[in-house]
Parts: sequence; C-alpha cells; structure tokens
Amino acid sequence: MANIKSAKKRILVAERQAMENKMVKSKIATYIKKFKLAVDANEIDNAKSLLSETVSIIDSAVSKNIIKKGNADRKKSRLASYFDKKISK
Repeated sequence: MANIKSAKKRILVAERQAMENKMVKSKIATYIKKFKLAVDANEIDNAKSLLSETVSIIDSAVSKNIIKKGNADRKKSRLASYFDKKISK
C-alpha cells in the first residue's frame, strides 16, 4: 500500500478508470450480442440500427483509448461481414 498521499489518490483514480473501461467494454459486448440475435432472427431493420449503434459505441471507445484502433476495425469488419452473410441467404 502506498504511503504518499498523491500515490493513494492515483490508486483510487486508476481503480475508477479501470471500472469505467470495463463498463464500456461490457457495453460493446452486449450490443454485439443484441446485433447477432437480431441478424439471426432476420430482423433486418433492427439489425441495421443496432449495427450503426454498435459501430458508434466502438468508435467512441477508440477515441477514449479504451480499445485500440485495429481491434475496433476488426470488430466492425466482422460485424459487417456477419450481417452480409446472414442477410444474403
């Protein structure tokens, strides 16, 4: 445990930031699950809106340095290809 006051504050700040980052990552995972369920149920309009919402959440996470740009690009690409493959059938 830290003895210096500023170090104690940094520990608290780091814990809070880690919790906020975890919340955003959880939100991304939740929206991806919702999107995949909508696509599997052939709800095309709902899936399109969820895709745009998910992409915007992912982009905001990148701007806050929660996830890396390559990770976000890969997620968005996989979501788009999933949508295209399931809807084209």
